[in-house]
Amino acid sequence: MRTDDTWLERQFHYCDKLGMALPRLESDWEELGRERQIAILARWETIRGTIPDRIMRLEAVIRIKQQQLFEEEDFVRSCEINGRIAELASQINDLNIWFRARQELEGDVKSHSG
Repeated sequence: MRTDDTWLERQFHYCDKLGMALPRLESDWEELGRERQIAILARWETIRGTIPDRIMRLEAVIRIKQQQLFEEEDFVRSCEINGRIAELASQINDLNIWFRARQELEGDVKSHSG
């Protein structure tokens, strides 16, 4: 692996909650050269492209859990199912936020390249 590849990999960390790598830059965005900014954006775009499918899978699990909740008669178990639905919904919310992060990063590159 080239040094640049190693550097690029260090700019992302794996998030267990979302099951994907997220940006975690070692330097301020403004301190990075345009070439490195573009490399980060390219890597992020690859990762970001997986988000809609991840959201759809989580939504499918939520629908199953909602059906289980509808059929569940035990209160404690209902609370557990409801808690899991809330966790999944939180993951979807976070994924939606990260999905929009591409536009913000891209805007930074464009505004600093002129």
